Amino acid sequence: MADDASRKRKVRGRKITDSREQKEGRRAKKELARTASNAGERNGDSPLGDPSDVVPEPFIETDAIRSLRDRIGGWLEADQPVHLIGPTGCGKTALALSAAAERGRPVVWLNGDEAVDTAALVGSHAGGERYKEDDRFVGGVSKQTEIVRERWVDNPLSVAVREGATLVYNEFSRSDPAAHNVLLSVFEEGVLERPGKRGEDRTIDVHPEFRAILTSNDVEYAGVHEQQDALLDRFIGVRVDYYDEETEREIVGAHVTLSEADIETIVEKTRALRDELDIVVGTRAAITAAKGLAVFDGHDGNGEFDDETLIHVFTDVLAPKIAGEDGDSIDGLRLQITETI
Repeated sequence: MADDASRKRKVRGRKITDSREQKEGRRAKKELARTASNAGERNGDSPLGDPSDVVPEPFIETDAIRSLRDRIGGWLEADQPVHLIGPTGCGKTALALSAAAERGRPVVWLNGDEAVDTAALVGSHAGGERYKEDDRFVGGVSKQTEIVRERWVDNPLSVAVREGATLVYNEFSRSDPAAHNVLLSVFEEGVLERPGKRGEDRTIDVHPEFRAILTSNDVEYAGVHEQQDALLDRFIGVRVDYYDEETEREIVGAHVTLSEADIETIVEKTRALRDELDIVVGTRAAITAAKGLAVFDGHDGNGEFDDETLIHVFTDVLAPKIAGEDGDSIDGLRLQITETI
């Protein structure tokens, strides 16, 4: 009888041990699922940005800029994705970030290029995570099972639609149109499908506060793709062009410490070159030239920039736009700048 009682106690002890190990296994699975779902934030990779942190510094607000931003904000309030289209260097990106920040919702940034595909938008499996589970189902015998769980990491579009963020998709037209098929169901049906994701959470219902602002250069620029009409039909297209002269002076003046007269000269010459040259001469070029002229102090006896300094600085600033062409092209550019200035 004693032997039987002892045997029963041992059996019961094994059952208790097995039960404890099963609980540990279940707990490990839950912890693995939790850490996998929070992997981005845990590693500091969450694409969510605070709206107060995304506006470029400095950012100038004139009546012209506020009017354009209010127009963008109105369309966003009407639940319409807004596509900002215009020449390079005219301030589309800064305007998009400012309009996104005005909503007071988290902001997700995405930069388009040839490498962007569907996975770069919605997410993908990022390796696996492993843990081991011991199962002592017979006295003296241990069975060890290794469990591997694939870890899925959401990318910017998935995070934005789930969290109700404002997606700022910069250089949208530089990405392959095939990558944007997933956007059709987002804007039309309010559902995001995540190819490669298995199970019930393959799709995400779009948060009612999700909005999108996209920026693109004019279609004639190199390196852009013509996007599909079915998608473009769902956008509001807002043309962004170079600002008026007063606004450009304020923008340049916010980036460099120069006298009002110097800034006026730089903006005047920039706008003249914009009209005369076949290349794009944006507000960004004026800012860069101003930074150069603040270093290469080429004032004449009257306190104005001498023409030679202006010619050298603007040639240096604009030469990269014809990089790869022969040396005669640089000489031709310098001649055109000289004639204009």
